[in-house]
Amino acid sequence: MEQAMRGLRAEKKRFVRRVTQDYSQQIRRGVQLAFVVLNAWLGLQFVLWVRWLERGGGGAAQVHPTGAEGWLPIAGMMNAKYFFLTGNVPAIHPAAMVLFLAFLAMSLLLKKTFCSWLCPVGTLSEYLWKLGRKVFGRTLRLPRWADVPLRGLKYLLLGFFVFIVGSMTAEAIQEFMGTPYGLVADVKMLNFFRNLSLTGIGVIVVLVLLSVAVQNFWCRYLCPYGALMGLMSLLSPVKIRRDVEACVDCGMCARACPSALKVDQLVQISSVECTGCMACVSACATQDALQFALPPRRAGNSSDRWFHRALSPWVVAGVLAVLFGMPILYARATGHWRTNLPESMYQELVPVADSLSHPGR
Repeated sequence: MEQAMRGLRAEKKRFVRRVTQDYSQQIRRGVQLAFVVLNAWLGLQFVLWVRWLERGGGGAAQVHPTGAEGWLPIAGMMNAKYFFLTGNVPAIHPAAMVLFLAFLAMSLLLKKTFCSWLCPVGTLSEYLWKLGRKVFGRTLRLPRWADVPLRGLKYLLLGFFVFIVGSMTAEAIQEFMGTPYGLVADVKMLNFFRNLSLTGIGVIVVLVLLSVAVQNFWCRYLCPYGALMGLMSLLSPVKIRRDVEACVDCGMCARACPSALKVDQLVQISSVECTGCMACVSACATQDALQFALPPRRAGNSSDRWFHRALSPWVVAGVLAVLFGMPILYARATGHWRTNLPESMYQELVPVADSLSHPGR
């Protein structure tokens, strides 16, 4: 009798389908779009500010958009080390540190959601491989013998930057940031893209083509920032969790996973490659079989019943908004957001930024 009941439950389970609409991907795409628009606006403001200074600062004044320092992850890492060593907020590019720590906090709490929900490069990468799939009917997934060594490249790049920053003392970091090169590091970054050489253009074209052909090529193999977020995400309490009893073993989640993880074979996904995009949750056809959730808890005093504490996509979006906005508001309120340099110094340095060499050369 008991065996027959188990068989009946198993058969019934195969007909249980999601009864509520999943909106995780629509919400995630909305957050992606909002962050792309924000970065585009910051980029436009930054270009106008630089061009205004290059023309001598005449006419209507332009304001330096401090949020553009979010594009300086190495400066953010250096300033974070300076802060933890000295307890003092750095005077130069403090916003780079604030945003760097905010993005790390996102990965610490919500896996690599920065990469799949906020990062503009991650968004571009995602839409490039989707374009490739739409045009060619498929994207390539490299065989394991090539995939695993190539994934190590981003950790080598991360290790290089960690070694450089790790070898610097607080005094050396402060001295570097105070050099003309350090003061206009954001302008140097902009000018790199404004004045791309043929080699640089060729590299970008190759990366774009590879991103169209190979799913998440840049993010999966070359992004050191994503590698750091992945390592931080190992400590995250929130993970993709599979209810073995509810799962019907259809494999749809594994096919939907952009990181090629075997979601259908694991109880929880702890991999550094999981970006918390919730594509697998969206693809799951069975109600509550797959969730982006906190560790399960016992139901009451029962020792054999557990329930998952799932996070809805709205909660994920809200937490990301808080983790992004609150540090900025606090830094602005305490005077630790802007680099307080006199305009005359910017007028002197920005027009000659291309001639400023790295102080280590």
